[in-house]
Amino acid sequence: MLSERLQILVTPEQRRRLEAEARSKGSSVGGLVREAIDARFGGFSRADRMRAAEEIVGMNGGRALPPEELNRLAEEEAERLTSTPASADR
Repeated sequence: MLSERLQILVTPEQRRRLEAEARSKGSSVGGLVREAIDARFGGFSRADRMRAAEEIVGMNGGRALPPEELNRLAEEEAERLTSTPASADR
């Protein structure tokens, strides 16, 4: 989870290059900076990723819903929220 804010100063040329790269990758400038930090200083180790994968496999959750069903449920909820009178929220 992202929780720390970092402010840096860059040259106009650096900003232009970052923004162009972000657009071409469909990313954000912040995402590129985080990616560069991980590339330079290391991100999660292979052992960390394997441990996380094992934890996910070991989870006993409910059944997974297909994307179509999730979309249908989200649309129903959005419709319910928009059709609820404003006075009911008070």
